[in-house]
Amino acid sequence: MIKIVNISKRFKKFSLEDINLNIEDNEYFVILGPTGVGKTVILEIIAGLIKPDFGDVFIGEKRITHLPPEERNVGMVYQDYMLFPHLNVEENIVFGLKSRRIKKDEIRSLLNNIVELFRIEHLLTRKTKNLSGGEKQRVALARALITSPQILLLDEPLSALDPQTKEKFIEDLKNLHKQLKTTTIHVTHDFNEAFSLADKIAIMKDGKIIQDGDSKDVFNKPNSDFVARFTGVRNIFRGEIIKDDSGTYVSVNGLKISVASEKMGNVNISVRPEDILLSTNPFDSSARNVFPGVIKRIDEQLSVVHITVDIGIPLVVYITRQSLKELNLVENKKIFVTFKASAVHVY
Repeated sequence: MIKIVNISKRFKKFSLEDINLNIEDNEYFVILGPTGVGKTVILEIIAGLIKPDFGDVFIGEKRITHLPPEERNVGMVYQDYMLFPHLNVEENIVFGLKSRRIKKDEIRSLLNNIVELFRIEHLLTRKTKNLSGGEKQRVALARALITSPQILLLDEPLSALDPQTKEKFIEDLKNLHKQLKTTTIHVTHDFNEAFSLADKIAIMKDGKIIQDGDSKDVFNKPNSDFVARFTGVRNIFRGEIIKDDSGTYVSVNGLKISVASEKMGNVNISVRPEDILLSTNPFDSSARNVFPGVIKRIDEQLSVVHITVDIGIPLVVYITRQSLKELNLVENKKIFVTFKASAVHVY
């Protein structure tokens, strides 16, 4: 287990404040947040590249706060890969082994294993300046993992990749983690990337962790408007809880939205766009929230279509291109939206 206890670090224009995290062995943990909130600083403190002003870092029961980087058994990959341009691929990968004075036969064995794992045998003699982004990423990961680190730190590892390469690399990272089971901490600003990879997630804002936990819980149960918006929730409203004989509702601009909550008073609610169904007629289902509406806007994206429906409040719904054609949806068309009370998160 990695324990980060009350870590704080002050810079001239930025402060990392009271960071506390528990990361289990073999876990894939993602720190998610906008640029400039301190995500990379946390990695560099774990790696020993930055000393905290306050707090401690533990690996297991061992306090490593003041250990030098070379004694921490940590591998790190930066978003720009930090490959040595004067060395070829093989020389980059084995650099860390040579600095540890490992015997040549053992280095060759380890190199053979790692290049087979990453499928980069054909790149060994090439200079790094001649590699594609995906190839550089594989070489950087191979260099970090050849020393068998206890912890792998990834700083925005996919940010420089094109969408197709990125999608493939996410699958590669999943398979790599299943195979090696190296405890991994990955920082990113991309919530889709985080949701695809993470066992657990911490979300940061202004140098603080504002929510952490199981990835599905964080995405489905945001504790603030910031977390909701950052994780892709487009439907966020303020209303008042109403309880009567027919159930529990939140009144939003006079619209009664059924919810499953014990909260009282004024609350915020969020509904993920992918949890809402569209139909030309009311669904015959157990879902308690069924509202007629009018399509106000259709935005076609690469993978999904964003439909804005006015049901008394503007509601954004995600559907496929196929559904758009099958339902023959156009602006100003009357439509029905349906979602379960359990799909409404109250906070």
